Amino acid sequence: MDLLMPEYRRILLDGAEVQVVREGDDLVSADGRRVRADEAVHLPPCRPTKVIAVHLNHRSRVEEFQTTLPPAPTYFHKPTSALNAHGGAVVRPERCRYLNYEGEIAIVIGRTCRNIAPADAGAYIAGYTVANDYGLHDFRDTDAGSMLRVKGSDTLCPLGPGLVTDWDFRGKYLRTYVNGELVQDGSTDEMEWDMHYLVADIARTITLYPGDVLLSGTPANSRPVRPGDVVEVEAEGLGRLRNHIVAGPVPIRDDVGAQPTESEEVVSTALGGDWEFRGVRAPRR
Repeated sequence: MDLLMPEYRRILLDGAEVQVVREGDDLVSADGRRVRADEAVHLPPCRPTKVIAVHLNHRSRVEEFQTTLPPAPTYFHKPTSALNAHGGAVVRPERCRYLNYEGEIAIVIGRTCRNIAPADAGAYIAGYTVANDYGLHDFRDTDAGSMLRVKGSDTLCPLGPGLVTDWDFRGKYLRTYVNGELVQDGSTDEMEWDMHYLVADIARTITLYPGDVLLSGTPANSRPVRPGDVVEVEAEGLGRLRNHIVAGPVPIRDDVGAQPTESEEVVSTALGGDWEFRGVRAPRR
């Protein structure tokens, strides 16, 4: 981490929510209290009124799905009840199998923003943080349009560990690790639409408020994870977001609503768009 770039975190300190500044291995509150960063109980580094995510943006992801980008970005919404933090548990509900990581960079809005030009967007951004846009693809057959349960279920939006200001998004690596193994290796340079473009695009019709979050897309190789796995997302200059996967304590209810499915659409999407293997792939563990 470049120590010249301020990094702000939100943690629980003596039972209260406190904003702190990172100083090396320590987090320091405004009144001088200190706690080691690796011992702190983290909260999401911002308080958004909404979380908006772009569908496809990284060229490696587009190539993986054997598709083409639309002429302009398309988006979906993750409710704020999906928020999670550095060190938090990500829940894979019982009866679900296809919970995928998606390492991303999150844009955090700093000023009320509406109808701006891309060239002016930087003045409305408070900073950036690391995100993991988890997807519960078991619900893809019914929620592929809205992505509400796929991307919006509880705990599926970890952010953190901190908010970094004065960060230049150009030419930065973005990597995801599962149990220490590198599984995604991308760069902000492979994004079709950069951070300023995304902010200006959304703000044409949707007012963005301080703390609001825009997720900027994931590179190739999103795959399912299971309870017990540790997933880390690292963005150059922003730090490393770590979460662990746990099994949900209760199953998805079967007496109401659409049920988890394991169709070819679900499996092929969860395994990276490997459409040529439809119906012939080996069973999942």
